[in-house]
Amino acid sequence: MTQLKAMIIPVTAFAQNCTMLWNPETNAGVIIDPGGDVEQIRAAIEAEGVTIERILLTHGHLDHVGGAADLAQALGVPVEGPHEADRPLIAQVAEQGLKYGIPGLKPVTPDRWLEEGDTVEIAGKTFEVLHCPGHAPGHVVFVDREGRFAIVGDVLFKGSVGRTDLPGGDHPTLMRSIHEKLLPLGDDVTFLCGHGPHSTIGEERRSNPFLQD
Repeated sequence: MTQLKAMIIPVTAFAQNCTMLWNPETNAGVIIDPGGDVEQIRAAIEAEGVTIERILLTHGHLDHVGGAADLAQALGVPVEGPHEADRPLIAQVAEQGLKYGIPGLKPVTPDRWLEEGDTVEIAGKTFEVLHCPGHAPGHVVFVDREGRFAIVGDVLFKGSVGRTDLPGGDHPTLMRSIHEKLLPLGDDVTFLCGHGPHSTIGEERRSNPFLQD
């Protein structure tokens, strides 16, 4: 079974982990959460020779979606995700960008909103969609159960969890998403998150201070 390759492309002043996932045998892949710095993302795509098939969004915060409209137009690919509950957040992306000193961000209208139980194709692999609100109302997570791998956006981090002090955030809801959706995936699942280094579900179950009873 071919293992997907991953490249993290940090974008915006928030050092958001825009991720390129691709199949090294076919060079087909996706971009996840292009929050900005579109030319930097396009340079990485060209350097690796990847053919991008679609753009996936985990949630509607500016550092995750702000470059999606321009990148989709440049590449001629569809945008999928997040859950439609994040439509109001996406609509405010340009104004929020100016507030944080990041001009040029644009709202995007996804070609497909995602819901719990949907699937998305990433370089020939089928990933399950989990709706994991709390950090944002429409946050989704992408899971390859067979490959023991997940893209979790800003729900869970190495040593931390997503902030809930932003509009639409709710800490009890976030913790419920983690305990009911992510931890049951299994300790051997490796995940990439929206900021910082990767980790495993097991490592976070053992050492993440937010997950200790």
